Amino acid sequence: MELLFLVLLPLIGSVVPVLTKSWSRSYSALATAILPAAALAVVLQLAPAIFSGETLFYQMPWVEALGLSLSFRLDGLSLLFALLILCIGLLVILYARYYLAVTDSMARFYGFLMLFMTAMLGIVLSNNLLQLWLFWELTSISSFLLISFWWHRADARSGARMALTITGFGGLALLAGILLIGQVLGSFELDVLLSKADVLQQHSLYPVILILVLLGAFTKSAQFPFHFWLPNAMSAPTPVSAYLHSATMVKAGIFLLARMYPLLAGSDLWFLLVTITGMTTLLVGAYLALFQHDLKGLLAYSTISHLGLITLLLGLDTDLATVAAIFHIINHAIFKASLFMAAGIIDHESGSRDMRKLNGLWQFMPVTATLAMVASASMAGVPLLNGFLSKEMFFAETLHQDVLGALSWLIPVLATVAATLSVAYSARFIHDVFFNGQPKGLPRTPHEPPRYMRVPVEILVALCILVGLAPQYIVGDLLAVASSAALGGPLPQYSLSIWHGVNLPLLMSVMAMTLGILLYSNRKHLFRFQAELPELNPLQLFEQKIKALLNNAQRWHQRFESAELQRYLLWMFLIVVVLLIWPLQQMGQFTRHTAMLPIDALMLAAMLVAIIAAFATVLCQRQRLLALVMISIVGLVVTLIFVRFSAPDLALTQLSVEVVTIVLLMLALFFLPHKISRASNAGRLIRDGAIASVCGVVIGSLSYAMMLEPQQRISDFFLINAKTGGGGYNVVNVILVDFRGFDTLGEITVLGIAALGIFKLLTRLPLFKPSSDAEGRQWALDKHPMLLAVVSQALLPLALLVSVYIFFRGHNLPGGGFVAGLITAIAIILQYVAQGVDWVKQRLTLEYHRLVAAGVLISSLTGAASWLFERPFLTSWFDYFQLPLLGEIELASAIAFDLGVYLTVVGSTLMILANLGKMTTDHRPVHEGQN
Repeated sequence: MELLFLVLLPLIGSVVPVLTKSWSRSYSALATAILPAAALAVVLQLAPAIFSGETLFYQMPWVEALGLSLSFRLDGLSLLFALLILCIGLLVILYARYYLAVTDSMARFYGFLMLFMTAMLGIVLSNNLLQLWLFWELTSISSFLLISFWWHRADARSGARMALTITGFGGLALLAGILLIGQVLGSFELDVLLSKADVLQQHSLYPVILILVLLGAFTKSAQFPFHFWLPNAMSAPTPVSAYLHSATMVKAGIFLLARMYPLLAGSDLWFLLVTITGMTTLLVGAYLALFQHDLKGLLAYSTISHLGLITLLLGLDTDLATVAAIFHIINHAIFKASLFMAAGIIDHESGSRDMRKLNGLWQFMPVTATLAMVASASMAGVPLLNGFLSKEMFFAETLHQDVLGALSWLIPVLATVAATLSVAYSARFIHDVFFNGQPKGLPRTPHEPPRYMRVPVEILVALCILVGLAPQYIVGDLLAVASSAALGGPLPQYSLSIWHGVNLPLLMSVMAMTLGILLYSNRKHLFRFQAELPELNPLQLFEQKIKALLNNAQRWHQRFESAELQRYLLWMFLIVVVLLIWPLQQMGQFTRHTAMLPIDALMLAAMLVAIIAAFATVLCQRQRLLALVMISIVGLVVTLIFVRFSAPDLALTQLSVEVVTIVLLMLALFFLPHKISRASNAGRLIRDGAIASVCGVVIGSLSYAMMLEPQQRISDFFLINAKTGGGGYNVVNVILVDFRGFDTLGEITVLGIAALGIFKLLTRLPLFKPSSDAEGRQWALDKHPMLLAVVSQALLPLALLVSVYIFFRGHNLPGGGFVAGLITAIAIILQYVAQGVDWVKQRLTLEYHRLVAAGVLISSLTGAASWLFERPFLTSWFDYFQLPLLGEIELASAIAFDLGVYLTVVGSTLMILANLGKMTTDHRPVHEGQN
C-alpha cells in the first residue's frame, strides 16, 4: 500500500498550490513541499528492505481479462530514480520560490510541477507496462504545460509544441511495442516479462518490438536524431529546465532502457542500435554545446551529450558498462541540476544568459561563481569530483568491448574525442562567464542571489565533492542495488576507489583534459569553421513542416468540407450502406427462431402515430417550430413503447431526455430563421429519396434479422446477480452503478467535458437576434407572464421533491441519479424561462462547472475508496442495518456513486441550457466562472 501512496501523495500535492494561492509565497512553497517530503519519508522507510535484496510489490486488479492492473514495484533501480525525483524535486520547489517573478502564478507552476512529479514516479514504480505507458504520456503532457508556462512568449509555445510532438510520436511507438510484447509473452507485468528474455528474442517479432521500444526511449531521452527538441525546451523557466534535464523527463527514456535491459538486451541488434545511437548523440551534443552562446543552450546540448554517454554504456556488451551507466545517471543528475540552477541565478541577477555579455562575474557573485565552477569541473571529469569517477569507468568499458568487430577501436577513440569536447565547453562555461574581462551591456549590475535561493546549489555541489571523495560511503549501496536490478542478476566485480593507479583510462582522461584546454584556447579557428557551415535551425524547420502539414490538411479539408449538412449525411449513409450490404448478402434467407409478439390495437396506433409524425417532421422541415413539435411526438411515442415492453427505467430516461432536448432546440430556434426557402430540385429529391430508401431497406433488414435470430441472453446473469452482487432489485440501475460502473464514470466525464466545450463555444459568440416572429410581429413586451411565473414557482419544490424521491429509490425501483438529475435541471431551467435570468441569479448562486467537477470527483473517489479495502477500483459495497424507528435499512456505496452522476447531469445540463438562454440577455457567458 505504501507504493500506491508514493504516487498519490504528489498527485494530491498538485491540488495544494491551488488551495494555497492566496498565501504568501514562502508558505505556499512550504505547503507544496509537504506531500513530496512525506513521499520521500516513505521511500526512506522502505529503502532498508531494498538494500537487503528484497523487491516490494503492490498489485490491485483492474481489468484482469485485458491484463490491466494497478501494479507497482520497488527495487533498486526504481529506488534510485524515486530518490532522484523526490530529492531534486524538493530542491526545485525551494529554488522556484525565489526564481519566479511576482507576476508569475506560483500556484499554476507548483501544480504542474507536482503533476509532473507524479507522472515520473508512476513510470519508475510501475510494474505493469500499460500502466507505465499511461504515466509516460502524462509526463509528455505535464512537461508541455511546464515548458509553455510563460505562454505569452512565442518561443515557449513553439518549444512546448515541438517537445510534445516528438515525445508523443515516441509514446505511440512505445505503446505499439508494449502491445506486441503482451501479445508475444502473454502478460504486461514486468516481474513476469523480465524472466522471458529468451522467448522474446527468439520470436520473429523481436526486431519490430525492439525498434518500437527504442523509438520511445530515444525520443524521450533526446537521442540523435530526435535531440533537437531538448534545446528548444529552454524557453521554460530555469527550475523546469533543472528538473527536466537532471532527474526527470529525459531520464525517463534512460530509465526505460535500463528497466528493459534484461528483457531486450543481449542481441546483436540491441548492441548495434543502442551503441551507434549513443555514440552519435554523445559526439553531436558535445560538439554543438561548444558553440552555444546561450548559457542554458550550452547546458542543454551538454545534457544531450551525457545522455548519449549513458545510452552508449547500456549498448556495450558488458555488465560493468551497465554499472557505469547507472553510476553516471547519479552523477549527471547531481552536477547538471546544480549547473542549471546556477545558470538561473546568473540570469535572474544579471538579466541575461548571453555568454558574450556575461564576463567577469567572479567579482560580482564570487560564491555563485565558485559553486558553478565546481559543478562545471565535475561535468568535465576533473579528479576528486563525482563526474571523474563515472568517466573513468566509461573509458575502461570502451576498452573492453567488440561491438563493432574489427572497428571496435573507434569507440575508445571517439569517447576520448567526446571527453575532449566536454572539457572544452566546460572551460568555456567557466572562463567566458566568470572571467574574460568585464560584463558588456547587461540590463542590471549582477549580484549574489537571496540566501535560500543558493541553498539547493550548495547542497548539490557538496554532493559532487562528497561522492568524488568517498563514493563507496555515499552511493555505494545505492549503486549496487540499482545496478543489480538493471542487470537482472548478480553484480560483476568493480571498485569505486578514487585511485586505480596509472592505467589507460587515466591516460585517456589526461589526454582529454589536455586536448580540451588546448581546443578551448584555440577555439577561434573552430568557431570560424563552424560559422562557414550552413546554419540549421531545427525549430524553424519543425515549424515549417508543421505549417506544410496543416496546409495539406486544409486542402483536403476544403475538398470534403462544403458546409452542407446534406452532403455530410449523404457520405455517411453511403458508407453505412456499403459496409452493411455485403454482410447481409452472406446471411442468406431469414429464418424465424423466435415467436413474434401479437400486435394489438394500442401498439398499432402508436406505430402509426410515430410513422406519421416522422413523415410530418420531414415534410414540415422548412417550418422549424412545427417540425420540432412533430419530432417530439416521435420521442413521446418511443417512451410509450418502452412502457409497453416493461422498461420503466428507459421510459423515464427517454421522457426526461426528450424534455431537455425540446427545451434545447426551442432555445436554439430563437437564433435560426423561422422559415427557409425551398432548396431542393426534382433531381436532388429523387437522389435523396433513393438513398434514403436503400438505407431504410438495409437497416430494416438488419433489424429484422437480429430480431429473428436466436440471441445469447446476458440478462440472465444480471437478473441472478443484481441483488446478491449489487444489493439492488432495479437491475438497470445496478448495471449502471456497479457491473458497468466504469462505463458510467467515463460517460459522465465525457458529458462534463462536452458541456464545458459547449459553454466555451457560447462564450462571446456573435449571434443574430431576431426582433420579431416569422410573421413580422414584435415579441411580447411581457417576457415573463405572471401565470407562467406563479405556476413554475409552485412546481419547483414539487419537482425537486420528485427528483429526490426518484434518486433514492433508484437502486431498487425505476429511477436513479441520471433521471433525477434531468428532473432537477428541467425544474431549474423552467425558472429561467418563467422568471428570467435576474430573478434566478439572485436566488441561485450555483456555479455549474463546479457541480460537474464535484460530480466526477465524487464518483471517482467512490471508486477509489475500494482501494482502501484492497479491492479493485469501483468495487461496490452494501449491507443491512437495524435503525430505531426505521427498522431494517440498506446502505450501499452505489448511492455515493449515483450522487456523482446526479451532480454531473445537473451541472452539465444547466451549463448548456442556462447559458444558451442567456445569449439574449445582459448576462451572456464571458468566462468559465459565470453560471
